[in-house]
Amino acid sequence: MDLPSLLALAAVLGWASGFRLYAVVFITGMAGALGWMPLPDGLKLLQHPVMLAASGLMLFVEFFADKIPGVDSLWDIVHSVIRIPAGAALAAGVFGADSGTLAVAAALMGGTLAATSQAAKTTTRAAINTSPEPLSNLFASFFEDGLVVGAVWLASTSPLIFGLLLVVVVVLMWVVTWLLIKFLKAAFRRVSDLFSGFQKVA
Repeated sequence: MDLPSLLALAAVLGWASGFRLYAVVFITGMAGALGWMPLPDGLKLLQHPVMLAASGLMLFVEFFADKIPGVDSLWDIVHSVIRIPAGAALAAGVFGADSGTLAVAAALMGGTLAATSQAAKTTTRAAINTSPEPLSNLFASFFEDGLVVGAVWLASTSPLIFGLLLVVVVVLMWVVTWLLIKFLKAAFRRVSDLFSGFQKVA
């Protein structure tokens, strides 16, 4: 793999980990095991049968947990301390066996991208969960499933196009996250005011 392909792989592993860490690990490992994608030495562990079994099991659990309103937000909060360092480690693994400097740079990039997508996902799901109907949550979850698969495929087949799209998507994520944080703060204030009114009446 040439440098643009390696950079695209590091970027997609970091970014997609913020959405679906276990899907990223399983898909990448399976692609390597089946010969669809040559994995760098630092990532060959992902295609080991034990790793595939473990990531496949967690992928199965996450697939259903992510589609239950409330459970998805709890799952996101718990995994906020896992996805970001894992995204950094996966990105670093792309260069880990060849260059220490590039591995550190990739880790910083992967961790930052994972944090960006994790924040966007968590705030989006929290905002969606303020609605009582479950269909929007289900739609968002399936959209994220497809987004991760599509991103890994695009990064492996058209790294330059993926890189350009990623820049646009990351900027949009920052904007959406900022707007949703403001929305959630306002919603929290309204709920707090409502409870305060009930307590005064009581």
